[in-house]
Amino acid sequence: MEFFECIKKRRSIRQYSDKPLSMEDIERIVDAGRLAATARNEQPWEFVVITDKDRLLKLGEIVSPNGALVKGAVAAIVVLCRDTKYYLEDGSAATENMLLAATALGIGSCWIAGDKKDYCQNVLEFCSVPLELPMKLVSIVALGYPGDPSAFEAEKTKRRLDELLHIDRFGQKKK
Repeated sequence: MEFFECIKKRRSIRQYSDKPLSMEDIERIVDAGRLAATARNEQPWEFVVITDKDRLLKLGEIVSPNGALVKGAVAAIVVLCRDTKYYLEDGSAATENMLLAATALGIGSCWIAGDKKDYCQNVLEFCSVPLELPMKLVSIVALGYPGDPSAFEAEKTKRRLDELLHIDRFGQKKK
């Protein structure tokens, strides 16, 4: 899939089919996260992939109500970062790379918030992160083939470029 087409097709998919994902595709998605931009080349990330259905159900309970959709996912990637100065930016860049990689592979994904949520510590414990490691939960990426095959074709409402693009200073528009 061409890059800009991939960006335009990316959607938050919240309902998934039961069709399994290959570990090869999951690894390709995680590898896209590993290759993300990172401040000072810190690469503070660690990725925990959950594929066991019982564990996905438990994770969905932990992050409910907003993240309950992970219960219906085929896999989830928990994005963790060492507590560095730019952990949130780095982990967010990794998350976005993974969302785009999933889209390019025809796999649905949804970003579930992590940082500063009240369930952060519970997710760290669920993933067996050692207490002595200063890790932060940045996000959880739910994965699976879309339950609705036309999900990537649905119209996405976004602001027009001419509404938000400013040239040289705020309020100055393209001539």
